[in-house]
Amino acid sequence: MPNANVKPATKSVVDYIAENADALAGVCDSLFWFGEPAMQEVRSAELLSGILEDGGFSVERGISGFPTGFMATYGSGEPVIAIHTEYDAAPNNSQKPGVAEHSAIIDGGPGHCEGHNVNGAVMIASAMAVRRAMEEHGLKGTLKVFGAPAEELVLARPYYVRDGYFDDVDVAFHPHLWDRFFTEYGVLQRAAVSAEFIFHGETAHAAMSPWDARDALDGVMLMDSGLAQYREHIRPGMSMHRVITDGGDQPNVIPSRAAIWWFFRDTTAEGAQELFEHGKKVAEGAALMTNTELEVVIKTAVWPVRGNQALAEALQRNIELVGMPEWTAEDQELARSIQNGAGVNATGLTEKVTPLTGPSPSIPAANDAGDVSWKVPMGRLWFPSNVPGVTFHHWSAGSALATEIAHKGGVAGAQALAATLIDCLTDKNLIANAKTTFADELAGTEYAPLIPDENTPPLDTNKDLMEKFRPLMEPHYADPPPKFR
Repeated sequence: MPNANVKPATKSVVDYIAENADALAGVCDSLFWFGEPAMQEVRSAELLSGILEDGGFSVERGISGFPTGFMATYGSGEPVIAIHTEYDAAPNNSQKPGVAEHSAIIDGGPGHCEGHNVNGAVMIASAMAVRRAMEEHGLKGTLKVFGAPAEELVLARPYYVRDGYFDDVDVAFHPHLWDRFFTEYGVLQRAAVSAEFIFHGETAHAAMSPWDARDALDGVMLMDSGLAQYREHIRPGMSMHRVITDGGDQPNVIPSRAAIWWFFRDTTAEGAQELFEHGKKVAEGAALMTNTELEVVIKTAVWPVRGNQALAEALQRNIELVGMPEWTAEDQELARSIQNGAGVNATGLTEKVTPLTGPSPSIPAANDAGDVSWKVPMGRLWFPSNVPGVTFHHWSAGSALATEIAHKGGVAGAQALAATLIDCLTDKNLIANAKTTFADELAGTEYAPLIPDENTPPLDTNKDLMEKFRPLMEPHYADPPPKFR
C-alpha cells in the first residue's frame, strides 16, 4: 500500500491487520474446522465474541433470543458504525481443504462450502484493528460488531432489526467472501419468505383400511404438484424451491402428519410475500382435496439486500488502496486444480481489482443482511478468498477455505473494510452523504420487518445433526485458539 496521502489511522489499521495475519488465518481455520450449521454455532460464537471481549469490547450474548448471536460494542457517542456477518456452515457440506476433488472430512457431516468462516475472520480482524486505531488516534464514535447466526436459513438479522439493535446505527457494513475484490450498490439480492406447510390427517393401515385414513402426505404431494404447475406463471425474478421435512414413518402406515418447507423469492419484498400468499392458497386447496388440516409456520422473511452508493464509493477507494493479494504460483496451481476438479474453466485466481459499476443487477440468492440495508445505509464488501467458477454449497467451494487463498484474500478484505470504517469515523461528510443518498434510494419505501411479531428463533434447528456429528468433528478442531496482538 502506498504511504502518500494515507491517513495515519488508516495506515495503522492496514499495518495492524498485516501484522496479525496469522491470527486472522487462525480464526478462519478454526471456524472452518468447527463446521457448525445454523443455530448450532456454539464454538464459533464463543471464539468470535471471546476475542472481541478480550480485545476491550463489551459483549452482549444471546441477543434476540439467538444463543449463538452477539453484539460487541467499543467506544461511545457518534457516529455509530456497525459491522455484521455470518459464520454458519451447511449440512452435508464437509470438505477437506486443499483437496481438488470431493473428499469429506466426515462423510455426511456439515461444513463450510460458502466461506462464512472467512467472513467471521474478516469481521473480527477489522474490528480489532479499528478498536486499536480509535484508542491510539483518539477517534470518537461507537463501533458495534454483530455476530449473525443461521444465515443459511436467512434468519437472524430481521430479528435484530425488529428488536431495535440497529435503531441508533448510522451506517453498517457487511463483508462476504467471493472470488473477486469488489463492492456494488443498488438492489443486490432477493427478498425471501421461508415457511413450512404442515398437513394433519389421520392414520390407518395402508393395505387393510386405507379408506379410514386422511393422508397428510397426499396433501404435501398435491401442494408440490400445484406449485410445480404454477412455476410457468411466475414473473421473471421470482423463484421457489422446497424440501419435504416429514413424509411419514413407514409405507404401511398412512401418515397423519407430513410437512414441506418452501422458500419463496423475488426482487421485492412485496413480490416474495405475494408468491408466499399464492403458495398458501395452493396448500389450502391441497388440504381441501385430502380432507386434512393445514398449519403454516413462517420461519423467516427477509427484504432484498440493498447497497448504498456513497458507502460503495468509499469501499471502492479502499479496495483500490489495498489492492489484490499477491498470489503465488502454488496458489494459482491449487486454484486451477480445483477448477479442473469441478469441471469449470481453469482460469486461476483473479489478479485485478474489479471496478465499481452500477447499479448492479440482483443475484438470485437472498441474505438476511437485507433487513439491515433497508433500516440504515449499508455497504457490502466482497473480498477475494475463493476460486472463480466454483458454486457455493458444492464441494469445490470448500476446498480453498482453509488455505493461503482464503487467508490472503481475508487480509485484503479486512484491510479495505477497516480503512473504510476509519473514513466513517473521521469524515462526517461521508456519513451525511450516505444518509442523503439512502433516502433517495429508498424513494419513500417504508421498511417494516416481514417476520411476525410473535416469531421466536427455532432453537432446535440442526440440533440432532450436531449431536450425531460433533463428536466425530471435535478431533479435527484447530488448537491453540488464535490470538491478536
